[in-house]
Amino acid sequence: MLHSLQCPPASQQRGDDREVRVRVEADWDACESNAVCAGLVPSVFEIDDDDNLQILDGDIPADLEQQVRHAVSSCPKMALRIVE
Repeated sequence: MLHSLQCPPASQQRGDDREVRVRVEADWDACESNAVCAGLVPSVFEIDDDDNLQILDGDIPADLEQQVRHAVSSCPKMALRIVE
């Protein structure tokens, strides 16, 4: 099942004036918290004290988009996806 944070639609502005073009979502049933994504983009993905993946901000600013796309494609369980 895919779950994501409730965020405004893509292409809206964040409060810090960075344009948001895409969102990232996780399939929590597939995610094994391997931390590949957290190692690649720690400002977006984190493994909490209970070894669960946390998406710190589902709205991805344009300056992080390529890094997040790489993290999504690097997920060993294919548990992440980009929403345009």
